[in-house]
Amino acid sequence: MGSKGTIIALILGVTVVYYTNRKTPTMELISLNSSYDYIILGAGSAGCVLANRLSEDPGSSVLVLEAGGSEDENENISVPIASGLLQSSKQDWNFKSEPQKKACLAMRNKQSSWPRGRVLGGTSNLNFMQYVRGSRHDYDGWAREGCKGWSYKDVLPYFIKSEDIQIPELHNSEYHGKGGYLSVSDGTATQLSTVYSKAMEELGYRITDCNGKSQIGYCPSQETTKNGERWSTVKAFLRPVMGRQNLHVSINSHVTKILMKDKKAVGVSFVRDNRKYVIMANKEVIVSAGSVQSPQILMLSGIGPKEHLKSMGIPVVTDLPVGDNLQDHIMTFLDFHDNTSSMATEAKLLSPITLIKYFAFKSGMLSKTHLEGTAFFAEDKSLPPPLQFHFFSLATDPAQVDMFLDNLNIDKKLRDGKKKELKRNLEGNRGTFFALPILLHPRSRGTIRLQSDDPFDPPIIDPNYLDHPDDIKTLLKGVREILRLGDTAAFKSIGASSKDPLESYTPQCDEIKPDSDEYWICRIRHFTYTVYHPTSTCRMGAKDDKTAVVDPELRVRGVQNLRVVDASVMRNVPSGNTNAPTIMIAEKAADIIRNINSVKFIRERTDKL
Repeated sequence: MGSKGTIIALILGVTVVYYTNRKTPTMELISLNSSYDYIILGAGSAGCVLANRLSEDPGSSVLVLEAGGSEDENENISVPIASGLLQSSKQDWNFKSEPQKKACLAMRNKQSSWPRGRVLGGTSNLNFMQYVRGSRHDYDGWAREGCKGWSYKDVLPYFIKSEDIQIPELHNSEYHGKGGYLSVSDGTATQLSTVYSKAMEELGYRITDCNGKSQIGYCPSQETTKNGERWSTVKAFLRPVMGRQNLHVSINSHVTKILMKDKKAVGVSFVRDNRKYVIMANKEVIVSAGSVQSPQILMLSGIGPKEHLKSMGIPVVTDLPVGDNLQDHIMTFLDFHDNTSSMATEAKLLSPITLIKYFAFKSGMLSKTHLEGTAFFAEDKSLPPPLQFHFFSLATDPAQVDMFLDNLNIDKKLRDGKKKELKRNLEGNRGTFFALPILLHPRSRGTIRLQSDDPFDPPIIDPNYLDHPDDIKTLLKGVREILRLGDTAAFKSIGASSKDPLESYTPQCDEIKPDSDEYWICRIRHFTYTVYHPTSTCRMGAKDDKTAVVDPELRVRGVQNLRVVDASVMRNVPSGNTNAPTIMIAEKAADIIRNINSVKFIRERTDKL
């Protein structure tokens, strides 16, 4: 056998050894009890945390119902670099938004793809694993608007409780935790991370821990990975406790309705293996299906906007603004050139040494997302930042770009043009990396509505992107700030320029004066992408707040024994990626439900921060 054959055999051997020696997960339950104290609808970012914390009490029985299957059915889920391959997979609900009027104009039918996890661990299995808590001003704003107990001072201990920080420079930070279930690791992947940080410093940004004292500045990425693998909430919180006798998990279980009696939640109905089940709740039903499907389940159960429910033929239990106030982060892509070969390329990722490093030692390029830097921009540091920037250091070949753009629902003609552009860059030995301006606090509001009274019909998702004129102005400001990076010495040292994004294939805007505000507004409206952070569709608020669905203890207004615990209860979308805040909400909710204070000792040291 030649040397090439030996290397291939070695790779195959390492791969086989790795997968055959993986621990067999605890099997999800097949037989069910007739009732449980707590029934959790959805095993996503919040549901897995709740299942763990509520079942800590051996006197309480807990059932978790998940519509999807096991995360172990897709090996790509574990590999950080493979995050982009998970959209449109079996583990994705594959939702599409309604056609947009002022955004997503380059998408097929002007519809945005809306990836949502349909699997144990939910969207924490599909995301890019960025650990960002948000601004302290976000949570203080929630408290000022009637969400008592949700100020930054109140929530910080719950972030710390979850965390097991793996970044040496942050081990002694009072803002981080050790020994929690959620592993947080350094996301630095390539030499470009140094370029990003130097360029940001040239523009006056300081290098910071965006989860520390101040969020504003440039932050090397912090990722929810452990030993080179994705550390989703199912791996972090659910799998370690699946052996508890009082915790049952049922997969492939599609919830159809919450059962109500005299405005009190008494149980749930769901379908598994084409068979209908009815399970009763002794204490509470907790809806943790996310910002799309938590409102869907509530509306199917008669909780929602009265006129909409009547139009669907659903008897009204209580009239609440369920599905209103939909908020989501949106971004656009700006591409820059790199002539230093710093980026990860397909050849590097598939090289024998890279594969051996990963499968044998869980290290190297495959162990990172390559979304390796983020920054927060604020003109007024007493307010939440309006803009976030991500830096993505991954060069892809034309075939991968085609798949990536298809997942984003980009029109085929545009995909073909993008592939030709990339091919020219590769032939010229120019890599392409991306800087992403992100609108953090859209003033536009969208809705979730039912398509019908059939629980198997997908809901109607209308994010109403860029409807408010201030949103396009803020994103334009973000584009201009990123273009300034192209004129820094750091960017020029790798062959990047502020002119690079203007070379991008965008025929819709070619007739407009290049680099004018009108040109960039055209680009933003055509190439508008979700950052996969929908929130606030079951909004939290004071008892007399007509915009609120749940109170500050996350109880559904006007209904007994029913709570919502997930990103849908957020008063407003926070400043940054939403997975960490969702986990925090579940941690705090578990204490509220159990009437305990699990963070007393953490709070003693954080109250002064």
